[in-house]
Amino acid sequence: MARAEGLATAEGTARFRERGVDRRHLPPEHFRRAPGGLELSSLGLGTYIGPPDGPTDLAVEQSVAVCLTSARVNVLDTAINYRHQRAERSIGRSLGRLLEKGEVARDEVFVATKAGYFAPDAESRLAPDDWIRTELFASGIVRPSEVVDGCHAMTPRYLADQFDRSRANLGVEAIDLVYLHNGPDAQLPVVGREEFERRLEAAFAFFEELRGKGILGRYGLATWDCLRVPRTQAEYFSLASAVRIAEKVGGAQHGFGFVQFPFNLAMPEAAAVHNQPIGDDRLTLFDAAARLGIACFTSVPLLQGQLARAGPKRRGLSAAQTALQFARSAPGTLGPLIGQKSSEHLAENLEVAARPPWDAATFREVLA
Repeated sequence: MARAEGLATAEGTARFRERGVDRRHLPPEHFRRAPGGLELSSLGLGTYIGPPDGPTDLAVEQSVAVCLTSARVNVLDTAINYRHQRAERSIGRSLGRLLEKGEVARDEVFVATKAGYFAPDAESRLAPDDWIRTELFASGIVRPSEVVDGCHAMTPRYLADQFDRSRANLGVEAIDLVYLHNGPDAQLPVVGREEFERRLEAAFAFFEELRGKGILGRYGLATWDCLRVPRTQAEYFSLASAVRIAEKVGGAQHGFGFVQFPFNLAMPEAAAVHNQPIGDDRLTLFDAAARLGIACFTSVPLLQGQLARAGPKRRGLSAAQTALQFARSAPGTLGPLIGQKSSEHLAENLEVAARPPWDAATFREVLA
């Protein structure tokens, strides 16, 4: 199957939004305006959890198909290391079939992936360690001095290799968003701030080159702790620092447009902790992102199922739906990314799309 060409566009995503609002009667507020004028759903499909096996492949493929054909979700989030490259391939197969049938268009779908962690191929005959040694080290793609914790690298040479593998896995010529995967979290405590910022500048410059070739829409940082923790911690990194580096390599029209970080009822720091300095102000992460023009996706809205099992219930919603509604209602967010493979969970979670997000007062009440 030939790779799909093009990127998500303002026109294409508006078409998807209109289909959801007009035909499926979804509330207009379910869709949010993102950088580039894109209209993106306030729920995204995540693909992190699951073993690298055939049944999980099929479940992910089915989830992609339901999300897109229901006109409820046009954000697909993955990473090359998720399920040892099989998450990307599952998305690629499902998206390719839908494109071939004309059930969705490439310019309607926002595809995001991540690069940084080693991603041995689950479908290779080589064992993971042998794959890494052969594919990455023996080939010269990665040098030992460039690796931290035995599993993370962010040199342009390595990112170029990962980007090409991701395009092949996803079956696309161009990718809408590539995140540097936990770059500050993994590297800062090991190499120090000066060296990390040098490495980040080189990575961002490489991403700008891909944008210049028309094969990358935008780039970002997918993080865990670094944007949420106190400034005294070794892995802390400010969003303003990332923007400064992006402006240095890409100018005012740089392509650094997105961040991803955990946010849920048990991890509310992005809306509650003022740890982001901009000038003389100290802002929450959501507020800092809004001021800097950076869009936010959030991860682990169900805390890997814990909030679905034992979380609070509000306003006639199940515990899982309450957690999703909380995450998608945070002022300043595009929406949470939720992994959903069983048909039961998929139906329960997608039902949230038929409801308007909570207003700011209700969100603050639940946050409190």
